[in-house]
Amino acid sequence: MDATDTVDIALPPLVADLRRCAILLDIDGTILDIAPSPPQVLVPAGLRRTLSRLAELTGGAVALVSGRSINDIDLIFSPLQLAAIGVHGAEMRIRGDAEVLTRVVPLSKPLKRKLAAIAELGPGILAEDKGYSLALHYRLAPDKEPAVLDAIAGICAAVPAEAVEILPGKLVVDIKPAAVNKGNAVHELMHRPPFAGRRPIFIGDDTTDLPVFGIIPKFGGRAYSVGGIAADVDGHFETPEAVRSWLARIAAESPGIGE
Repeated sequence: MDATDTVDIALPPLVADLRRCAILLDIDGTILDIAPSPPQVLVPAGLRRTLSRLAELTGGAVALVSGRSINDIDLIFSPLQLAAIGVHGAEMRIRGDAEVLTRVVPLSKPLKRKLAAIAELGPGILAEDKGYSLALHYRLAPDKEPAVLDAIAGICAAVPAEAVEILPGKLVVDIKPAAVNKGNAVHELMHRPPFAGRRPIFIGDDTTDLPVFGIIPKFGGRAYSVGGIAADVDGHFETPEAVRSWLARIAAESPGIGE
């Protein structure tokens, strides 16, 4: 199928029975609109109800897949708690009521301090400590991108190449342990109940989601991008609002377990 096909054409055959599907969703730029800074995101009215209904319809096989920590995800969507992959795969929770599993050693505190000092390059550069990684946001200072990237590269050049990965996103750079990414974490999640044996639907919007786009076909699923059209996807949504509308529609129209 051509990646330019609209989701209304691409998706209905796959979601005729959500009881056989798993729904995996990036957060920022996918189901939530991008905000000037991470704490400023807003969860639109009805989205929590939609996600809760989808979790019911799939027997719990709905997961949020994010660069944010799972603690941050829970705060944003409170009181709803879902399965989740956090910090680009450093954390995993296979059910909303399960413990958070750690999959990697965090970045060292001295390295984080050096990276956080990059925020001193100018107003509008924000450092976000995610526990296992550190992100530098410059959405409020896009003109500082070259300086931010050069400073990050200079600091990380002194660190063994196999220890860290510089992960650019939309006006943000994550510096994380090189041993994990979203794709590896999703691959592991799809072998665990209630996700095992299901066909995944993954929706993402950024370069950090590319590893997931590549593995979804291995599980007989489909991947969709938001905004730009990425390689290895089956269709795309124009905006997070379009994603939310589609999720609400399938939540309303799909039969539940036992129905």
